[in-house]
Amino acid sequence: MRLSALYDTEAYPVGIGSDFTNAAMAIPTLLEPQDILTRLHAIEADAGRIRQKRWGPRPIDLDLIGLGDLVLPCVTTQSAWRNMSLADQQERWPAELILPHPRVQDRGFVLIPLCDVAPDWVHPVLGKSVRQMCADLPAEQRKGVVRSPRQEA
Repeated sequence: MRLSALYDTEAYPVGIGSDFTNAAMAIPTLLEPQDILTRLHAIEADAGRIRQKRWGPRPIDLDLIGLGDLVLPCVTTQSAWRNMSLADQQERWPAELILPHPRVQDRGFVLIPLCDVAPDWVHPVLGKSVRQMCADLPAEQRKGVVRSPRQEA
């Protein structure tokens, strides 16, 4: 298991509540993707998360970003969600697990911690490593992700 540093970022989307602390983990597993997601949702529920509104205020948000070179449910669906407008994404929830996470390539708050634990993981649809996707981000997407002073010794 590998764990990134903690990173402080503005809440996403901006204005939904207090700022976030983000991190990434790389964990070897034999679990099926849906079983991983079920466990992540159970942890969120135990921490008080209630899913009422997409991207609404939440005490915790755990995402399954990728699982090796697996694409779910298929390249066409993954690509459709990846290319969907932000406004449409805020109103729609996917009916099924989509891997890799459709917005990983757009989010500094995901890619910067992911660089700590899996810089060489290659997005199976885009063909770019985490390091490359992070370098491709506009500067404003990276500057708001600040290493937290609350690191464990």
